[in-house]
Amino acid sequence: MKILITGATGFVGSALAEKLLADGHELNILTRDSNKLPAVFKDSRVHAFEWRDTNSLPPAESINGINGVINLMGENISAKRWSDNQKKKLRDSRVQSTINLTTLLEQHLSTPLDFFISASAVGIYPVNLETVMTEESHAGRNFLAELCKEWEAAAYTLKKVKRTVIIRTAVVLEKHGGALAKMLPPFRLGLGGPIGDGNQYMSWIHLDDLVNLYAKAATDSSFAGAYNGTAPHPVQNFHFTKAMGSALHRPTLVPVPGLALKAAFGEMSSVILDSQKVVSSRLPETSYSFRYETIESAMAKIFGK
Repeated sequence: MKILITGATGFVGSALAEKLLADGHELNILTRDSNKLPAVFKDSRVHAFEWRDTNSLPPAESINGINGVINLMGENISAKRWSDNQKKKLRDSRVQSTINLTTLLEQHLSTPLDFFISASAVGIYPVNLETVMTEESHAGRNFLAELCKEWEAAAYTLKKVKRTVIIRTAVVLEKHGGALAKMLPPFRLGLGGPIGDGNQYMSWIHLDDLVNLYAKAATDSSFAGAYNGTAPHPVQNFHFTKAMGSALHRPTLVPVPGLALKAAFGEMSSVILDSQKVVSSRLPETSYSFRYETIESAMAKIFGK
């Protein structure tokens, strides 16, 4: 197929692009700067189109001949404190950019797409509850939940499509990017430890599993609607910390006080401190299977143990 991808130069997007190329697909990539594409995008089956101002419509030629779209675009949620200006950037980079993309598709497609797959996050669910969250759970009411609801609603504005798929992603694990890359330095020095009281649940997924899930959703016509992109066994932060320390053969005795994180990062610290126990009730109904179901197996893969 020919697939249009946004966010293809990011942590998840670049890995997904490699997977799709390996599977024999052709890629159209929307990027802010085509001069800064990773080496993988030098493949002759990759066509880059510049979309510098995502508050405007993407270039119309980017959608020529495509079978479907995978929409991963979004400013890093934990890059900065959530000032009013940063919250606007987070929203515009997800919601407004998705609306502009679907507007272009509605205006120029002559036949419906086979699929439109859009990222979202488990942040759509309430936090700090004892109950397990599934795709049937109600949405939360904090900033992240409202952002995710708007993001998903933007994806559903596209009508010229046979099926829309939403992947609500948990914390994505791999050592070269995402949360784990930020955590590694102190852990390697033996300065890692539980965050806050360590009792908060973390929902997570290995990068390989997430990439395979997106690829599966693109090629399997039974996928439609929202799916939680999270491994089947969420863990408490204390458990996560011990598994990481064990894989690295490092102690995990230095706790990170929750108050210090709140002082340093403000409202954004909720990403680290809030508890969410999210699983998928829908993925078991498909033929998709996880490679890394437990945090121990994921850490073993990541650190080569």
